[in-house]
Amino acid sequence: MSAELPQGIETFLEGAGWGGSIIEPLPGDASFRRYFRIRRDGETALLMDAPPPHEDPRPFLHVGKWLLDQGMRAPAIHAEDLSRGLVLIEDFGTDRMRDWLDDNPQAEHKTYAAAVRALARLHSRPPGPFDPYDMATYLREARLFTEWFCPAAGIAVDEAGFDAAWEDALAPLLDRQHPGVTVLRDYHAENIMLLGPDDPEGGEQGLIDFQDALVGHPAYDLVSLLQDARRDVSPELEQAMLELYMLGTQADFDFEADYARLGAQRNAKIVGIFTRLWKRDDKPKYLAMIPRVWEAMERDLQHPALAPVASWFDANIPAEWREKRGGGLG
Repeated sequence: MSAELPQGIETFLEGAGWGGSIIEPLPGDASFRRYFRIRRDGETALLMDAPPPHEDPRPFLHVGKWLLDQGMRAPAIHAEDLSRGLVLIEDFGTDRMRDWLDDNPQAEHKTYAAAVRALARLHSRPPGPFDPYDMATYLREARLFTEWFCPAAGIAVDEAGFDAAWEDALAPLLDRQHPGVTVLRDYHAENIMLLGPDDPEGGEQGLIDFQDALVGHPAYDLVSLLQDARRDVSPELEQAMLELYMLGTQADFDFEADYARLGAQRNAKIVGIFTRLWKRDDKPKYLAMIPRVWEAMERDLQHPALAPVASWFDANIPAEWREKRGGGLG
């Protein structure tokens, strides 16, 4: 056993009926969580190592069990040890949406359409027992842009005006997210596992990384999918999938405006998060993704619903930073 394996893993797997298994570490993400593929007698499972105090697996278990109860394809939970932060779950295999599309670009339309339909199914369920995506949360997230990107870029900005602009722009959508839907908050091509991707209809979408779920607006996860920070989605595909969702859910004319509002909010947040990952966590690789995110944010800011925020950007962010789409940090 490697010293890098989680403490107590042998005892945990033995108690779960997986003693003597082969343990394979998997690539990590931007958090302290780690994953391992567990192999035994031709069967596999995944071990999540979410060590306290940095991580807490209880939100994952809470949301995952609710999704399963709703008939959604979250991973089945085989065993858990909250004191150690160990959870053994169903293995969805290796066909992650992003990687699979890299090898099968001709299937992009049907695969995104299947992901949109899965999201529509989730939104047809009553909202889960989760906290609301309220104005305070939206503002706290958007503020990551001024708290991390602007200082890193050496830009002094009107922070109070930033908050006021976002509050003005986002206020109209708050009434339209009641009773709301379950918002997974990270629904994109790196967090969707394809279960049967060769199916003519795209197969099922295995959901992962949903532990931060809130109750909010149905446009948020659609933005997460179609304005992906980690994968290029053409404007033509984005528009086609937006129309597919609106047709399938009978969304009204306000939906596209709210989609732009939440796109701009989410992208401003991500620019801040990626800067924080560089400055605080010594993970500079995320800087290369900022121009893609910024490009989507600029498109969102062109919508009339974002006029207050667009005016703030015009007054506060120098043209050279906007022209290079936030690139050049580091």
